[in-house]
Amino acid sequence: MKSADLIYPLLRPALFRLEAETAHRLAVKALSLRPGPRMETGATPAPDPKLAQRLWSLDFPNPLGLAAGFDKNAECYRGALGLGFGFVEIGSVTPRPQAGNPRPRLFRLPADRAVINRMGFNNDGMDAVAVRLAARQRKAGIVGVNLGKNKETEDAAADYELGVGKLGPLADYLVINVSSPNTPGLRVLQGKEPLAELIGRTRAARDRLPNRPPLLLKIAPDLTADDQRDIAEVALSTGLDGLIISNTTIARPALHEAETARETGGLSGVPLFGPSTVLLGRMYGLTQGQLPLIGVGGVGSARDAYAKIRAGASLVQFYSAMVYEGPGLAARIAAGLPALLAADGFAHVKDAIGADHR
Repeated sequence: MKSADLIYPLLRPALFRLEAETAHRLAVKALSLRPGPRMETGATPAPDPKLAQRLWSLDFPNPLGLAAGFDKNAECYRGALGLGFGFVEIGSVTPRPQAGNPRPRLFRLPADRAVINRMGFNNDGMDAVAVRLAARQRKAGIVGVNLGKNKETEDAAADYELGVGKLGPLADYLVINVSSPNTPGLRVLQGKEPLAELIGRTRAARDRLPNRPPLLLKIAPDLTADDQRDIAEVALSTGLDGLIISNTTIARPALHEAETARETGGLSGVPLFGPSTVLLGRMYGLTQGQLPLIGVGGVGSARDAYAKIRAGASLVQFYSAMVYEGPGLAARIAAGLPALLAADGFAHVKDAIGADHR
């Protein structure tokens, strides 16, 4: 990714003169034209064996994933895998196409290395996404599907059941997203009773699939201690396969870009790193290390990714940092992790998972 590392700093000023969502669409288009990974390795560049691990019967060449929200419609996952990601998560995808919230709805905060979005689950719908995923070569890399509900749907679980039925056979893993702050009433589904019902119905739909992909839950960072305990209890009792921690935050810590910070929506990027990593550690403790966790929020370097792993993450995702660091970030993080493992005496990334709790 040396060429990308050299070119992106030159392109960034021009991209930053564009509206954020326009620049994002250009990035998706460009990445959709990029070749995917080499078929014999499933990643580019060739993965370091110290970073490879097997989870849910899936072979991850490295623990780094592109978070949901970048490739909402399964348009550029091949190109993203070719950037050095060990896996890509597309979506969120709703059963019916959805325009989302009015523009502008995506905002950069350069001084804070952050992003605010209130996209509102804008996507092409599950039928269009299914067509694109049906054409993929599974050997090229792991692709998960993040599922959401349509804004007007009252029976939320019904939408997740539809998504599982349509996209589950095409996915390596599935994610129940109840943590976006941009769909009214969605985060209420994180309550103990509605969450248990939602997971139960979604899991039953998953169990009817021949491939039975792993089912994960993505949670918000803005949870009370009681919420955290309830989610951990429900996750363990309902047979979830993992948790993704966390989505964007509605909190507004002290930010340099004070005017932009007043925009409604979810905040991601550097300001989210601390709170999301604290929550990751708490959920690792509450689930007693029994569930694989994916750490998300503010990752922009190998040290950030390593901190997530030590806090309890088996896998790590990021997206917002690429706005500032460019498309070569995944490859740089993958290149930097082995030295951090070695410095702490770990022979393999698996050995470092949850190290802060030991």
